[in-house]
Amino acid sequence: MAKRLAPKWLGLGLMVCLAVGMTAAMEDDDNVLHIGGIFPIGGEGGWQGGQACEPAANLALEDVNKRKDLLPGFTLKLHWNDSECEPGLGASVMYNLLYNKPQKLMLLAGCSTVCTTVAEAAKMWNLVVLCYGASSPALSDRNRFPTLFRTHPSATVHNPTRIKLMERFGWSRVAILQQAEEVFISTVEDLEARCKDKGIEIVTRQSFLSDPSDAVRNLRRQDARIIVGLFYVVAARRVLCEMFRQELYGKQYVWFFIGWYEDNWFEVNLEKEGIECTKEEMRIAAEGHITTEALMWNQNNQRTISGMTSEDFRERLNDVLRKSGYDIDHLRYPEGYQEAPLAYDAVWSVALAFNKTMSRLHRHGKTLKNFTYTDKEIADDIYSAINSTQFLGVSGIVAFSSQGDRIALTQIEQVIDGKYVKLGYYDTQMDNLTWLDRERWIGGKVPQDRTIVRRVLRTLSVPLFICMWTISSVGILAAISLIVFNICYRHRRVIQLSHPVCNTIMLAGVITCLSSVFLLGLDGQFVSPDVYPYICQARVWFLSLGFTLSYGAMFSKVWRVHRLTTKAKSDTTKKIEPWKLYTMVTGLMVVDLVLLLTWQIVDPLQRRIELFPLENPVSTDDDIKILPELEHCESVNNNVWLGLMYGYKGLVLVFGLFLAYETRSIKVKQINDSRYVGMSIYNVVVLCLITAPVTMVIASQQDASFAFVALALIFCCFLSMALIFVPKVIEVIRHPRDKAESKYNPDVGVSKEDEDRYQKLLIENDELQQLIAQKEEKIRLLKIKLAERDALKGGVVGPPGGGGGGGGGAPTDQTSTHLTKNQDRHLRLQNIEFIQVIMCLFHSIFPLFLTVVQPTVTNTIST
Repeated sequence: MAKRLAPKWLGLGLMVCLAVGMTAAMEDDDNVLHIGGIFPIGGEGGWQGGQACEPAANLALEDVNKRKDLLPGFTLKLHWNDSECEPGLGASVMYNLLYNKPQKLMLLAGCSTVCTTVAEAAKMWNLVVLCYGASSPALSDRNRFPTLFRTHPSATVHNPTRIKLMERFGWSRVAILQQAEEVFISTVEDLEARCKDKGIEIVTRQSFLSDPSDAVRNLRRQDARIIVGLFYVVAARRVLCEMFRQELYGKQYVWFFIGWYEDNWFEVNLEKEGIECTKEEMRIAAEGHITTEALMWNQNNQRTISGMTSEDFRERLNDVLRKSGYDIDHLRYPEGYQEAPLAYDAVWSVALAFNKTMSRLHRHGKTLKNFTYTDKEIADDIYSAINSTQFLGVSGIVAFSSQGDRIALTQIEQVIDGKYVKLGYYDTQMDNLTWLDRERWIGGKVPQDRTIVRRVLRTLSVPLFICMWTISSVGILAAISLIVFNICYRHRRVIQLSHPVCNTIMLAGVITCLSSVFLLGLDGQFVSPDVYPYICQARVWFLSLGFTLSYGAMFSKVWRVHRLTTKAKSDTTKKIEPWKLYTMVTGLMVVDLVLLLTWQIVDPLQRRIELFPLENPVSTDDDIKILPELEHCESVNNNVWLGLMYGYKGLVLVFGLFLAYETRSIKVKQINDSRYVGMSIYNVVVLCLITAPVTMVIASQQDASFAFVALALIFCCFLSMALIFVPKVIEVIRHPRDKAESKYNPDVGVSKEDEDRYQKLLIENDELQQLIAQKEEKIRLLKIKLAERDALKGGVVGPPGGGGGGGGGAPTDQTSTHLTKNQDRHLRLQNIEFIQVIMCLFHSIFPLFLTVVQPTVTNTIST
């Protein structure tokens, strides 16, 4: 019987033991407060900060559960899973935590994209979400995320610090490179707004999904120098490698990176992630970049709420990580190491909030174990408790703003010799920058925010200007000397027959043209931009009027020569009236004045700057580019006005060339230098036809353009003066006292009196020619009458019928002989009279010749 009872008692004992165990388990579960955790540990891309944050959270659970005065009678337990920083997977982890027992009182999450998904959904379960590793500014939206808090400061906390640094170093032009994630997009929007308020230009904003190659190349094209980079650490390594390839590093560039990367982030995982740059290349590219991060480690050696200092916590965390296989001794930290204090303090925030909530609920006879996902009252108590939580943690003072954001200082660091060096701290709320003056720049000075473009005005070579102006001055002095010569010797026939007033007009035009050489050389190195338009207008006036005076005087001479050759023969001996020559020059001047005045009034010339491609400086290490610029004189409708001027002047040039060609072999006494004038016109036309188009082609080459125009003007002026005046000067020098003139001028006189006498002789010669013509007509009539008389007499004297013998013939012969003698005498008298008329003419015209010839002629007549 005992044997039969033994199995029953054994089964009963097992049941009792099971019941007792279950009761104990239920009692233990009643004393546990469960929270859910979502840690990004695995995966590719994004932030895998759970690698260090999860061990830190477990350390916090140990320390919290050891405190007897915190959560009395309860322990805190964390249930977690990996989200791989993927929002879809994070949502799946959250649902598993919520729908699987035990019930969770709060959720911890990391990675901004996951926190966004979790926080937006958690409000449906009345759950408070505390993010230890989420910096997205979008999470500050209380309407969208009403139950979210975070121990990680918002990414926007970096933007005031970045702006402060830009102001400190005088950077007003920046570029932005971002990864296409919501956390970075909202950060950039906040940064752009702050830059606009401070007057900082955003030169370009580039974004990428996974491959930053094109975005980095675009930064180079935009000449970006100060670049703010916003991306996760995996993308940061790709960006850094592309920076090295594109040479966007060194003394000319400053990069702002996010500060929550590990200290050796640019040296690890290169092969694993397929980074094609070596460690050395990555170090070179990373040198000098600046990071801004919210202080995540308490900077003071103070005991925190856990009883540890931040260094104590670091040692404990390092020990745990060593056991997990991380080579901490060689600075091989897991990702999220910098954020580990935030996860540690997040657990403490939860514990303190639960502790405060338990006190409130205890007064109402409730506990946290009464919380359900539909209990908004307890959820509000938890929200109020965590919202008012404030303590000194290993990450510093933990407190939350009304948006649930962490209030923290910002730390500024720079990579110097491959290691991060602290440069200072910035308190956003107090607008206080604490600077340690430890920065070091690769070039020895603060990089510039852009390529300094120095506008350098291309000016005329001073030696060339002096040379041309010296030659022009010599020409002006020569022209003035010739004017004096022209006036002093105006009584000489060689000057008179070349029309001295016309010559003086030509010389005045030469002086004006040569003076324009000085105006053509005046540019920005001699005159201010305000004065330059007046120089432009003076150039046009001097050149146009000078050309018209000089060329117009020569043109009028050739015109008159052509007119003389086409007139009747009787008109070629007439004297040319000088006013006709002056009238033609005046007419050309009037056309010039009308065109120039219209141009200046309607569309005046202004200073226009021509810009050239950027050039490198000759000898400087500064980040400088030279922007050459050249001054031009242009009006709005410049081509129209130039077309009018060139068309008008061109017609005059071509017509003058035609006239010079037509009269090339003609000599007239009234204008004794017409051939030399024609030669001058040839030269002027040829040089003008060459100079005008060439100067338009080489207008951008200031020295070549000035030299070409100046030499053309000088050559025209000097050659014209030489052709027209050198023969006259030689003639005056060789025959200073009115002697017969040389071969240069075959039709010259010696005095004013001789000129008057010559004119009188010409008139007298015309009268004598008429008298001779009358005498010849009379002689002709007399001859006719004599012939008629002889014929009549011959008919009367002859015998009437043939009778009378020889007695009738003698008287007839005597009569015939007598008549012949009378006729001969009469003819001789007529011849003497004609010779006397001719001698009178010669006596009037050539008195010197007649004094020698007249005695001989008189003797002949007498004989």
